[in-house]
Amino acid sequence: MAGEFGAVLRRLREDAGLTQDELERRSGVSVSTIRGLETGKRSNPRMTTVQQLADALALRSEDREELLGAAVPGRRGGGAGTTGEAEASAAGVGALGAGAAQAGEPAVAPPAVQAAPTEAAEQLARAVAARWQREEEQRRIQDPYPLPVRWKAACETLTDHWANIRRLPPGAPSGPLDLSGRLEGIAETYRSIPSGRLVVLGRSGSGKSVLALRFVLDHLRSRTPAEPVPVIFSIGAWDPTAVTLRDWLTEQLTRDYPGTAAPGPGKVSLASALVDSGRVLPVLDGFDEMADGLRRPALEALNATTLPLVLTSRPAEYAAAVEETDVLTSAAPIELVDLTLDDLDHYLPRTTRKTDRSDPAAGAWQSVLKKLREPSPDRSPAPLATVLSTPLMVALARTVYSDTPEHDPAELLDTELFPGVRELEEHLLDNFLPTVYRRSRPGARGWDPERVQRWLGHLAGHLTELRTPDLAWWRLGHGLRGSTRTLVTALVTALVIGLVDGAMAAGFSGSLAGGVLDGAIVGPLAGLLFGLVHWFTYTVTGKDVQPSAVRLRIRGRPETTTWRAGPRLVIGALGGAFFGFAYGFVVGLLHAFSWNAGLSSALELGLIDAIVFGLVFGGAAGLSFCLLGLLETPLDIVSAVSPGSVLRTDRRTVLTQLCFWAPVFGAAVGFGTGVVVDLLQGRLGRLVMDPAGSLMLGTISGLGGALGYTLTLTAWGQWCLLTRIWLPLTGRLPWAVAAFLDDAYQRGVLRQAGAVYQFRHARLQSRLAQGRRRG
Repeated sequence: MAGEFGAVLRRLREDAGLTQDELERRSGVSVSTIRGLETGKRSNPRMTTVQQLADALALRSEDREELLGAAVPGRRGGGAGTTGEAEASAAGVGALGAGAAQAGEPAVAPPAVQAAPTEAAEQLARAVAARWQREEEQRRIQDPYPLPVRWKAACETLTDHWANIRRLPPGAPSGPLDLSGRLEGIAETYRSIPSGRLVVLGRSGSGKSVLALRFVLDHLRSRTPAEPVPVIFSIGAWDPTAVTLRDWLTEQLTRDYPGTAAPGPGKVSLASALVDSGRVLPVLDGFDEMADGLRRPALEALNATTLPLVLTSRPAEYAAAVEETDVLTSAAPIELVDLTLDDLDHYLPRTTRKTDRSDPAAGAWQSVLKKLREPSPDRSPAPLATVLSTPLMVALARTVYSDTPEHDPAELLDTELFPGVRELEEHLLDNFLPTVYRRSRPGARGWDPERVQRWLGHLAGHLTELRTPDLAWWRLGHGLRGSTRTLVTALVTALVIGLVDGAMAAGFSGSLAGGVLDGAIVGPLAGLLFGLVHWFTYTVTGKDVQPSAVRLRIRGRPETTTWRAGPRLVIGALGGAFFGFAYGFVVGLLHAFSWNAGLSSALELGLIDAIVFGLVFGGAAGLSFCLLGLLETPLDIVSAVSPGSVLRTDRRTVLTQLCFWAPVFGAAVGFGTGVVVDLLQGRLGRLVMDPAGSLMLGTISGLGGALGYTLTLTAWGQWCLLTRIWLPLTGRLPWAVAAFLDDAYQRGVLRQAGAVYQFRHARLQSRLAQGRRRG
């Protein structure tokens, strides 16, 4: 539709007698954007951009409707043939006054701040649908078909009053809802609950996460523009004693969809506006994975809100929290039921290869399933039948036996080898990794299974220690103690800056000894100061080094960009002044002692150099950070859809910042040194700084400052230091960490949940963590 929109825009612009430059002046939309839209190089125009162009062209109602219809597929005609997806896309323009004007009068549009959350919600819906559709395919849920997950109404002790659930007025007769259903009807079941609050209970491996995924996709497929966008959040990572629910939802939304960090109405982010306006339907997966002691305050915090939501949990953990406080207000709970032998008969044989030519329907599982139907002497179910009553264990059994013809599932019936349920489950869990890593993947490197076990055990233990299911690449270094992280950061930063400084100084001065001496002074000093900055910024406060949610752009910046130059100027100036003061004082002392000056003279010289360099570095850092703030623009909502893309985006942003910071900061230091020396000449005594010295100082400071900032204050820099160097060096992770994580995801060991990985199941994570502790 981009070509159609461009043709319509060009015709309306020419009818109005305007050039592209004139339209830019009237609308505020850059000429490059207008040219890209007209030529079809830019697709999916923002609704705010379409509205600005329509206002600038002073279109009549029918022309305005034509322009908006070309921008939104399926809007034209609006009749019975309009699909739900088209209606959802068109919702972003519903509040823009598409036909608000009478004939002959230009339409009056509401403020852009009112339209921004609506448009953002539609973009978010498309991003969520695309993300979880890919994840469903990766998890092979539809191969050959989804296991028949079914549920029934949970017990009454975990259910609120039905009058509250049905939102009935006082005195109205009430009764329970029929909540029984199957996987394909989860969206309809949810919509039948007037309160919009659903609790999904099920024992470990019963399919709660798959049900949450299926709910999101089915709800989005039939969603109307008035309904909120379902988004899955791993509630196990929430600490309700430290952050409120809405703030945590905003943080997670910003993390998984960085474009929502863009400014919205009221000087808040789009993520905050979406959550506060009720445009997000939280699907809170993994209540049982919360740390001990946090479930009760979490349930109390959920009861303090009226947000519609879906919550998943194991029954025991939810019941314990209810016992301590109360049920989830107005929530209707359902409980997943076990798979039956009929379900296994229909599913497992269809997952194996046909091996008997005389009987194509025969397979490895037929004899096993037939044996399970035979009654035992004590009439109790066979251990294998109990194990295979959950989708998780069925999936593991399929991986270990259906996908590997050399393995015979008949061995699972050996009661001497597997006397009980626990032994069978541990066998399937322990054989899952060797099975998936025994297979070769096209284009993938081979991994040593023993090392894989150790690396994944470290990751599982890392998550257990952090009490979170989310495996975020920017937090992998948090497996180390805070003091160790700071020490490694300071040492590597000192080494890198020392080498760069020594090489540059030797090149400028022509003296290798002088370069080595200068590097030996500047390197440790820079490492110490940058290490202190890292310590106070992150270690002391307990904060994470978050990936960047912005990119640098000079042209084509969105009209909603918020300028951050002021705060950046102050922060940069203070940080640069602190570094320059310390650097100048140490350099002055060293020079004084090399000249055999007395203590008082050394202190005086150190103080003079501290003042000079404090002013120089403070001004240069403030200017550089200010310009960075002017060039930063938010990412698109759909720009990051996986941990790998978040890592690549952050790396690209950081490298762009480095390439910008080095010359700007270096030029500012080199030029500023001469200016400061001239201004303070005579006031602090006789100051000397020749042009060659200023050039050398600017060049070294630009490179050193950029490297120090990158290594200590950015997520990608910390990833390089800790995850790509230190953890592999100590044997905890492989050298190719990103490739290893992606390969584990492709093999089904990990799954993606937005910008982070998670283990395929908490049982697998727990088993690996136990193996690590035993080792």
